[in-house]
Amino acid sequence: MTKGHGEADSLVFVVDDDASVRQALTSLLRSVALHVEAFGSVADFLKDRRLGNGGGAACLILDVRLPGTSGLDFQAELARTHTHLPIIFITGHGDVPTIVQAMKAGAVEFLTKPYSSDVILPAIQNAIERSRAALGHQAKERSIRDHYQSLSRREREVMALVVSGRLNKQVGGELGISEITVKAHRGNVMRKMKAGSIADLVRMATSLEIVPAL
Repeated sequence: MTKGHGEADSLVFVVDDDASVRQALTSLLRSVALHVEAFGSVADFLKDRRLGNGGGAACLILDVRLPGTSGLDFQAELARTHTHLPIIFITGHGDVPTIVQAMKAGAVEFLTKPYSSDVILPAIQNAIERSRAALGHQAKERSIRDHYQSLSRREREVMALVVSGRLNKQVGGELGISEITVKAHRGNVMRKMKAGSIADLVRMATSLEIVPAL
């Protein structure tokens, strides 16, 4: 596994009731400069109350068969709570229906024990890259929301009409303001939202669920 930018700051959670598996994975992952936390059950994992590494990229290596909550049930629970934690399933008892269920629900990989480091390390790298991409997307979404919060009520009204395709004159007519005033508000919107074009502004509006009324 080639260590990418920020890889040493990534965290891999391991949940497996087999202590020898936990120990082997912990040793392997630490040998490639990954932080690892291992647990014997989902309940033990949840006691930790952390699903990330201080906001950094993370992934979960999860056994299918576990005492208490199963791996598949926990995958479903994470999905219900909108927790983005890429999952690599490992099992000693893989079957086609289980593999299909796990992969359809978004698992990064499904590996059958025993597996080699040449198989699991690339899967982990893929999972971490997915996590990093998701974190980047979330940060961008937060930035857009913060920028939107900085707009005045009138600027938000102008933005909604602009992304709906209205011309400045039409915006002014609907809001009862002059075209010059519309242009000023529109300029403020573009500056505050850090939009380089109307297309950028439309994408931001879509992200904010301000649906253009064409």
